[in-house]
Amino acid sequence: MAEIKKVREKWGSKLGFILAAAGSAIGLGNIWKFPYIAGENGGAAFIFIYLICIVIIGLPVLIAEVLLGRTTQRNPVGAFKKLSDSKFWIGVGSLGVIAGFLILSYYIVIAGWSLGYIFEAFNGSFFEFNQSNTSAAHFNDLIQNVTWNVGFTIAFLLITMIFVYSGVQKGIERGSKILMPILLLLLVISAVKGISLPGSEKGISFLLEPNWSLVTPSSILVALGHAFFTLSLGMGAMLTYGSYLGKENNIFSASTQIVFLDTIIALLAGLAIFTSVFATQQDPSAGPGLIFHTLPVVFTKMPGGYIFSILFFFLLTIAALTSAISLLEVVVSYFVDEKGWRRHSAVIVFGGVTFLIAIPSALSFNVLSDFHIFGLNFFDLADYLTSNIMLPLGGMLISIFVAWIWGFDKALVELKQGAENVFSNYPFVISAWKIFVKYFAPVLIFLVLLNSLGVL
Repeated sequence: MAEIKKVREKWGSKLGFILAAAGSAIGLGNIWKFPYIAGENGGAAFIFIYLICIVIIGLPVLIAEVLLGRTTQRNPVGAFKKLSDSKFWIGVGSLGVIAGFLILSYYIVIAGWSLGYIFEAFNGSFFEFNQSNTSAAHFNDLIQNVTWNVGFTIAFLLITMIFVYSGVQKGIERGSKILMPILLLLLVISAVKGISLPGSEKGISFLLEPNWSLVTPSSILVALGHAFFTLSLGMGAMLTYGSYLGKENNIFSASTQIVFLDTIIALLAGLAIFTSVFATQQDPSAGPGLIFHTLPVVFTKMPGGYIFSILFFFLLTIAALTSAISLLEVVVSYFVDEKGWRRHSAVIVFGGVTFLIAIPSALSFNVLSDFHIFGLNFFDLADYLTSNIMLPLGGMLISIFVAWIWGFDKALVELKQGAENVFSNYPFVISAWKIFVKYFAPVLIFLVLLNSLGVL
């Protein structure tokens, strides 16, 4: 008896794909990290360098990942399996699935903090803080509380599972069409509010005034790294999302729009945060602690701070959610495609497994704070392995695979579908993409890998 082929899910529209993929790229790092590293490394001068890095490394690899997914209509493992018999390259696909799974396990812990801070904002807890050290002490008390920490981790994971459980169109796409416009609207409102505060011009200068004296070789490496990491490359998310695309979609234009949204939202977040921070005379160099240590104090000192504290942590949670959805989808897609699982079963089982792996990360700040592996607690170890090794290694190998193993002759045949106007009207774009993927991306991502490992 002939085997009945199961129809694979697809995006309902190109807009749905763009918003979902942009949501994957736009995460917690966009809200605090990009604005901070931009201000620290020369403001507009750094942004200019970053945009160049996006063009020569981020966008080309993004196009390559989406193309692999659309061509094969498979998850990362299935994609490499379909295009190569080599166990090595199939292993590269597995690396992406494992990386996404590990990232999700500790990402939901941080996202849980953001969700918990929505309730802190509602309760008016921030108005007890006049200085960032008291706010930081309150944050440390919360994450040392096992019930609070693990409880909000579970809550955030359950919300993520609901979207993925509902499917590509009814869950991920529909959710992205609702969440992304809300995220953008809240950021615009927050940015306008920040700019309107007395003293906000210092924050605008911090972010947007070019200061070339702060640009160093290290700044260029930081820009390269962020251009790669900000687009969720190397973790299988973009490849998986690309696999739900139809052949009629223009990958060039879709990828460009994803990059544009990612960059615009990072800049809006910078305007919202740093105008408020400078206007209330807080420390802009708080780095990762800026969100949970400094901003609660900012809200106490600004007019309408109660409302804006709720809005901010709500938008932060949305940013985390759209990224977490894509990470869980990578794992679910693998088991649906390769193992023949039903989507609902895969979501429930691996949502549960994710929680079990997340527990040590959540307990790294309390019960397991003294437990270390190679000098790192479980949370930091998972972060180090994925961010410093697995992601840049995966991204570098993907660019090598497309350029040197699969080959441009085959790749361009697939890329042309839906993008005939680019091939006919802008042939230099195709030539540039080939050069960037073949030469620039592998070398530059290798530098990112070395820098992540502390070699450079």
